Amino acid sequence: MPEFILELKSIDKAFPGVKALDNVGFQLKKGEIHALMGENGAGKSTFIKIITGVHEPDAGEIILDGSPVRFRTPKDAQKQAIAAIYQHGAIYPWLSVTENIFMGHEEVAGPLKTIKWKAMHSKAEELLRGLGSDLDPRIEVSGLTVAEQQVVEIAKAISQNARILVMDEPTASLSRRECDELYRIAEKLRDDGVSIIFISHRMEDMQRLASRVTVFRDGKLIGTWGVGDISNHDLISAMVGREINQIYPARNRAIGEEVFRAQGLSRKGFFKDISFKLHKGEILGFSGLVGAGRTDVMQSIFGVEPLDSGKMFLEGKEVQVRKPLDAMKLGIGLLPEDRHKQGLVLDWEIFKNITLSDLGQFAKYSVMKPKKERAKAKALGELLALKAPTVFDKASSMSGGNQQKIVICKLLNTDLKVLILDEPTKGVDVGVKSQLYEIISDLAGQGYGVILISSDMPEILGMCDRIATMREGRITGEFIGSEATQEQLLQASMSQAGGAYEKVLN
Repeated sequence: MPEFILELKSIDKAFPGVKALDNVGFQLKKGEIHALMGENGAGKSTFIKIITGVHEPDAGEIILDGSPVRFRTPKDAQKQAIAAIYQHGAIYPWLSVTENIFMGHEEVAGPLKTIKWKAMHSKAEELLRGLGSDLDPRIEVSGLTVAEQQVVEIAKAISQNARILVMDEPTASLSRRECDELYRIAEKLRDDGVSIIFISHRMEDMQRLASRVTVFRDGKLIGTWGVGDISNHDLISAMVGREINQIYPARNRAIGEEVFRAQGLSRKGFFKDISFKLHKGEILGFSGLVGAGRTDVMQSIFGVEPLDSGKMFLEGKEVQVRKPLDAMKLGIGLLPEDRHKQGLVLDWEIFKNITLSDLGQFAKYSVMKPKKERAKAKALGELLALKAPTVFDKASSMSGGNQQKIVICKLLNTDLKVLILDEPTKGVDVGVKSQLYEIISDLAGQGYGVILISSDMPEILGMCDRIATMREGRITGEFIGSEATQEQLLQASMSQAGGAYEKVLN
């Protein structure tokens, strides 16, 4: 019996202008969870597509169960019981859980191929219960959380008897509790003999689940180690190709006068009595558990959802924000948590995404000046070290980190005073995170007031001058960033709102 269920040898894959994979090798054991790590653009996505039959390699060999195989289409890989679960899953939102699980391999009967709904619902329920889920297989997927949708995709893979499962950044959008549940499911699958390739930027995922870790960089295999045989420091160095001794930039900014003030902001059912001040050159962090209400507060400040009560002041003057356009005209910008749904038009070129926030500056007598538009987009892209062949490339072709830079460029295309950044480094690798931290710090140094929402406590502690914690729509505490600890933030995030913090906050 072969040692490896799946082995790739000397894999090459090139696209016009770029070599995505260069002499890459990889080995997966049966019943193993094997972490695959690397920066955005390291070649992980192309690697997945080779394994799942989306792309054929230009050179090299794929060996399954000791025998060479060739995948010309995704169907070929599916026939070999290989499945993939992506961060942005292939879910059909307006179909039921059962329909999603059995899409493409429905159970039918008779010459008319009548769908056996009762049998499919029953089998879907059995699959879900086997994963520890109590989801109703008859409900629409559109009403499910991201974590529940991932369970549906895992059930779909099991329904096809998958023995090799690729999980691509599955924890990127999950809460801590949801991550723990996903870990439980992954470990159960491993114990049942399923081999898992677990792609993640999170050290916690690797340490919690994997027995081995492989690192790609710039399309090349850097190495494979036992998880216990490599330190986080050495792993980061392997991923980025350099030392990152100081991931977070030094706090040497001058904090100026008040630029924004919220006073008693409330929205029924979401948050209540939110008050805080923001100064020029300051990074104010908002920390809390998932569902604390941080995003709801910021979307109301930006005019996405209306406030029921409260006042907002910009540079000392009371302002009214009824819609996002009002906020942008006043100088308030928002980088949304979900860049795909709210931050980008993925099928548009990069320059169109960047200039979309203020097209008026590129028009005269209602006629666009495309040369001026492209020049501005190019200059902003260069300012943020955006890695793209041209500004004519589509946003969808960029890595996660570069997509995030495009959204920040879009903000900087307008004349802003306040930047609200909601989970700006979610789903990007440590190298890009370091770049984004420098960008955020530089923007604060230029005099912007920056509000940073993050579920990553080290990020909040490393970046912010002050930190406000929230729980169930209320502010529960405030801390000086350089003096706070993770334990203090977690305790405040789990506490009921009191009143003592207001003396510091205001």
